[in-house]
Formats: sequence, C-alpha cells, structure tokens
Amino acid sequence: MKEKYPIHEIQNFLKIDTPKLWAETANVRLSELLIDHANCELKAASTALSFIYRYSSRDDLCYRMSRIAREELRHFEQVKAIMKKRNISFEYVKASRYAKSLRECIRNNEPFKLMDSLIVAAIIEARSCERFFYLMDTLPDEISEFYGGLVLSESRHFKVYLGFASNENKKSKLDFELKLNELLEKEAEIISHPDKIFGFHSGPILAD
Repeated sequence: MKEKYPIHEIQNFLKIDTPKLWAETANVRLSELLIDHANCELKAASTALSFIYRYSSRDDLCYRMSRIAREELRHFEQVKAIMKKRNISFEYVKASRYAKSLRECIRNNEPFKLMDSLIVAAIIEARSCERFFYLMDTLPDEISEFYGGLVLSESRHFKVYLGFASNENKKSKLDFELKLNELLEKEAEIISHPDKIFGFHSGPILAD
C-alpha cells in the first residue's frame, strides 16, 4: 500500500534518514508531536505568504505560494481537529533549532536570498514528508491515514519550492548546486545532533 507514496525521490534527496530514536520518541510523546505539528503548519503557511509579500511582482511565484499557504492552513485546521478529539490544547511553540539553523545559512543579498530561501523551504518540506511517511506505520489509524495524505502534499510542495529555486538559478546564473549541497549537509548535521526539546523536526532526544 505504501508503494503509492512518492517517497524514494525524497529519501534520495535528503542526506540521511530520520534517526530511529526520534521516531521511537514520537510514538510515546504524541501530544507534543501534534502540538508542534500544528505550529509547523502555521509556520509553513507564513513562509509561503512571506514570499508573496517580498516578491509580489513575480506572478507565477505568488500564485503557487498562495495555493501552498491555503493548503497549509487547511492542514493546520485538520491537526487541530485531531487534537480536539484527544483533548489536547493548542499551544504556541517558538521556531525550532532546526528551522533557525537552516535560515542562518540564507544570504542577505539578492538575488541569492530568494534562491537560498526557496532551497531551505524545499528541504523543510522534504524532511516533513519523510517524517510523515516514517510515522505512518506506528501511529493510531486516524493519524496514520491523515499523515499519508500529507506525504503526498508535502512532496508536491517540495517540488514547487525546489523548481522555483532551480529556475532562479537559470535566470540569475547563481550557484544552485553548491548551495543546495551546503544546505543539505547542514540539514543532516542538524537532524543528527541530539536535542533537549522534542519537536517535529528535532534530532534524537537526550535522556533526562
């Protein structure tokens, strides 16, 4: 059944797989996983909207980002509905070490900033996709089915972001391949490094 999911392209794109220890933690800390997941969907919508604000003259980019933002907000609503059934209250969670560390690698000057930002967004979507797929076999049926749908949508988002980044490189003759590899290496380092705080994009959790 899982063969229908376009996960091999994602797995080949990322430098490393999700550490097994993280997945084991996710299964016993489901409330924290869902709270952080809901926050991630809000932040993903905000990321898409930020491209519209910054690059409003780029019609094609704005159109695709608008669609992604709407879809991410719908996912937020769906996660909150699952949380409500389980009597889990939503709480605001600050940006994780994962996202902060990746964004620190984005160059401030244009046209590099746009390309780097698109690559970072693509990597985050790819890792999210991989983790949704990873958790499908272990979480309760309702959540597993929902995550299966998210594998498909996150895969689409990944391709959109990476496609725009690659096209930007063609337009401006930027160093797409070098920057992509740099950011993928950084992402692998972040994911491998232990964390004290559990989250959807955290590394393995240190024992108390």
